[in-house]
Amino acid sequence: MVLKSVAVLWMCIQAAFSAKNVLFFAADDMRPELTCYEGPDFPSPVHPPMHTPNLDALAAQSLLLKRAYVEQALCSPSRTALLTGRRPDTTHVYDLVNYFRKVGGNFTTIPEFFKINGYVSAGMGKIFHPGVASGHDDPISWSLPYYHATIYWETNDNSWRAIPDEDLQAKPLVDFQIKEQALKTLRSFSKGGAYEGSPFFVAVGFHRPHLPFVFPESFMQYYPNNSIRLPDNEYAPDGMPDVAWSDYGELRNYGDQAKLHASGKINTSLPDDDVRALRRAYYSALSWTDSLIGEVLSELKTLGFDNNTIVSFWGDHGWQLGEHGEWCKHTNFELATHAPMMVHIPGLTDNGIVTEQLTEFVDLFPTLVEAAGLGTMPLCPDVSKDVQLCREGESLMPLIKNPSGPWKDAAFSQYPRDQDNTKIMGYTIRTDQYRYTEWPKFTYAPEYKPDWTKLFGVELYDHKIDPEENKNRAKDPGYESIAAELSKKLRAGWRQSLPPNQGL
Repeated sequence: MVLKSVAVLWMCIQAAFSAKNVLFFAADDMRPELTCYEGPDFPSPVHPPMHTPNLDALAAQSLLLKRAYVEQALCSPSRTALLTGRRPDTTHVYDLVNYFRKVGGNFTTIPEFFKINGYVSAGMGKIFHPGVASGHDDPISWSLPYYHATIYWETNDNSWRAIPDEDLQAKPLVDFQIKEQALKTLRSFSKGGAYEGSPFFVAVGFHRPHLPFVFPESFMQYYPNNSIRLPDNEYAPDGMPDVAWSDYGELRNYGDQAKLHASGKINTSLPDDDVRALRRAYYSALSWTDSLIGEVLSELKTLGFDNNTIVSFWGDHGWQLGEHGEWCKHTNFELATHAPMMVHIPGLTDNGIVTEQLTEFVDLFPTLVEAAGLGTMPLCPDVSKDVQLCREGESLMPLIKNPSGPWKDAAFSQYPRDQDNTKIMGYTIRTDQYRYTEWPKFTYAPEYKPDWTKLFGVELYDHKIDPEENKNRAKDPGYESIAAELSKKLRAGWRQSLPPNQGL
């Protein structure tokens, strides 16, 4: 027993001298509307020049994942999937209420893994979805007390608000406070700090650009009114099944929006001036978040940690800004499931690597483990409820060596619906050219299974000719064989789309 304790201690000492630190950034509701995503992977052809210099600079030193997709376009399911490396049908988290350790299993999370491996793990802001959905930030994942900021301005009265900069001196915005906590935490690992010499996993979760879009007024300078345009497709996709639609109640419930009495129904829209104002506010809030990330990265460099710290960044899902007349997330469309993700690994990605391969948020966990030199994670078995540590994604490390090399051929997402008291689960796959979705009846606990014989809608979008997903071609005779092939791939599941020689 003594020898075992000595061995464990020696392993921790070795880790302290050789381990790479991890700085783990998250942003809420941030679609890939960053300058580094300009081109075919940008979320909209109608936008002003984006002011995102800090994330663009990070991307230039990272593996930039141009086509990364979330497992579900909702905060808690998406974050739970990324943080456990397992998909919603394994975690059984589809909403903002259920906690994976109660309904899925006692799964090891990313911060918990690093904590177990001798790191000091510290979290702040929004990493897990706060509250009951995470058992209040999953306490077992953290070495230090979790930090939440004080709310002064971010209320449900208004969907957006530009606060005069001078008013923020006494009552700072939530994300400013989180940034300050991040600086304080990083300094605690520097010379003379409480944790000097310890390897760290520091998770910094910013709340913007989630509603309400609240930010310093000065950030509106980057987006003058005359640069803000309406979406070029303010109508639902032609042939879209009703089940695919969300009535964006999240936005309509804000006080200023409720006064407009919008129904959120298919092919209705908000007033043009409201659409422009919301888009401008979203862009401004996004740039505010970018500036805060820049301050934390600057401090990392000042403290001398930049050459030995892995830096990851992700937004928990995409967001619809009036395209299709749709708002928020809560759908299986490209704009909701496509999100930004990048990973900087000192010595490996310093010159920047861009990949167009289809990647998924469940790929991040095994990537960080391998990048930190902590081995590899095993693929999860078909049933992994009692397996604490495994993965349902793939390490991204091969894409660093060969960004266009052999890789998975589809990304999988899903979204639940309740239609006329019938439980439905929309399953969608994104391939190189197509997005294909089926909406089968779904049975929850204890089966958690779709009934593919009872479909409430099918969608097929051809991104080669229709990147905005404006026409559903599922019933087009010209796409009959393609739809059949994609249906087979969707129902076969993610394991059948793994890279060659992986897991099967």
